[in-house]
Amino acid sequence: MKVFISGASGLVGSNCLKHFKEQGLETIGSYYSFETDDTVFYDTLMPDHPFNFDVATFAPDVIVHCGALTHVDYCETHEQESYEKTVQSTINLIKVAKECGAKMVYISTDYVFDGKNGPYKEDASVNPISVYARHKLEAEQMVLREIPHSLVLRVTNVYGNELRGKNFVARIIDQCKNHQKLTLKLPYDQYASPANAWDIARAMYLLLRDHKEGIYHIGGTDFLNRVELALRVLSYFPDAEYELIPISTEDMKQPAARPLIGGFVKAKFSSEYPEFLFGNIDSYMKEQTPAPSR
Repeated sequence: MKVFISGASGLVGSNCLKHFKEQGLETIGSYYSFETDDTVFYDTLMPDHPFNFDVATFAPDVIVHCGALTHVDYCETHEQESYEKTVQSTINLIKVAKECGAKMVYISTDYVFDGKNGPYKEDASVNPISVYARHKLEAEQMVLREIPHSLVLRVTNVYGNELRGKNFVARIIDQCKNHQKLTLKLPYDQYASPANAWDIARAMYLLLRDHKEGIYHIGGTDFLNRVELALRVLSYFPDAEYELIPISTEDMKQPAARPLIGGFVKAKFSSEYPEFLFGNIDSYMKEQTPAPSR
């Protein structure tokens, strides 16, 4: 199986690139704005860019689309840019997939739901309440409609190892290790099931290997709010200096609405792969902060 990963220098994409190569798949990963040693340039908004990697000649069996504009509040106030980087980029990759005869994997989100009845199964009714969410839903539906046998993996609150350490958990770890004081103003009423990007990569590999298709919800074993998530990470740094301010989502007055009770019931995946063990914040933190040797 040959795989092309769009957005492979980011959190999910880089973990997929690493795991797929370790599993022996012929895999090429691309970057747009952040170059890494193991990625090639590809601009999904300019398919004819002269410096683009030649995807057609590589002829992948699968195109994994990980690139996206994920800043939810920014999307709310920059709707056209959000559309271009989420929907138009997907339209362009769909065209490439059709030319190559490839299936697609699209990375989506629990934000396609309104957060009133979570955590959610795959067949729950969608109701996006922000620009970002509407565009993610439009893109995922387009992939499923246009490319036969494709996959949509919905994920949320993704954390894990990445070169830039941009994700929420990684930023807290970095500041703690550098003995920086943290000031965290976090919503206590937003719940989700955070997923380790490494688990997403492992799950995606199994689904591709076994020719699965359709929508799958992927999440860790935790179900907690943002305050609890931060405190769980901070508990591994007993000397950390921090100020944590719990606040309601309403009082945060963010430009974009958030689903409050989000996250997933991943019964579909777990019923098909009952021996697959998802991690959680504690298992990840134990890897990041090993016990001192005696």
